[in-house]
Amino acid sequence: MRRADRLFELLQILRRSRRPRTAQSLADEVETSRRTIYRDLAVLRDQGMPIRGEAGIGFVLDAGFDLPPLSFTPREVDAIALGARWVASHADPAMANAALDVLSKVATVLPANARGRLASPVVTTAPSRDQIRSDTEPLEDLRNATYDEVTLRIRYLDASGGRTERTVWPVLIGYLEDVRTLVAWCTLRDGFRWFRVDRIEHIERLHTPIPVPRRELVRRWHVQVEQRL
Repeated sequence: MRRADRLFELLQILRRSRRPRTAQSLADEVETSRRTIYRDLAVLRDQGMPIRGEAGIGFVLDAGFDLPPLSFTPREVDAIALGARWVASHADPAMANAALDVLSKVATVLPANARGRLASPVVTTAPSRDQIRSDTEPLEDLRNATYDEVTLRIRYLDASGGRTERTVWPVLIGYLEDVRTLVAWCTLRDGFRWFRVDRIEHIERLHTPIPVPRRELVRRWHVQVEQRL
């Protein structure tokens, strides 16, 4: 890997990392030596990149730093094509159309030699078995309520056919292979629960802010998932 490419890759790794990364973990990911990583980090700092940390503790990129937009490597173009095509095949119509719009916008700013890679990628995804995506699924309402961090009251039909009324704090919306789910804190069960979106019969937006910031709920959710693995 060329040094310029390696420096760019290091910035990308640090930008997407939630926790400090050790020099050894960075070296393993970019397939080089730890000594080279220390030199590269020094170069990036000299160029003004806000990298904090030290040997034995780890390194982080200050929040808020961003790279110039639309500087995509060939691997990133493949990732965009794969991700957007999966969304176009598996998500609800609004998200599917948005994914196709993303591909069109990215294609207009890519260099000519990269547009073919985006238009006819060698990476692909299997079509969804759920070929008919219901327009009645309230995904747009759920997305908006989740971003707005408001409490919802839902009427839910469980697998056995029983109906319950739940007051929930929406946290995440999961797009699985053939089903969409709402991850939420359920006040009835006093814990995180998955709700299949196609079984939510009614949604009432209460306009009451959730009492815990959504970012904190996401963190707690990930901790709980990691503990179960």
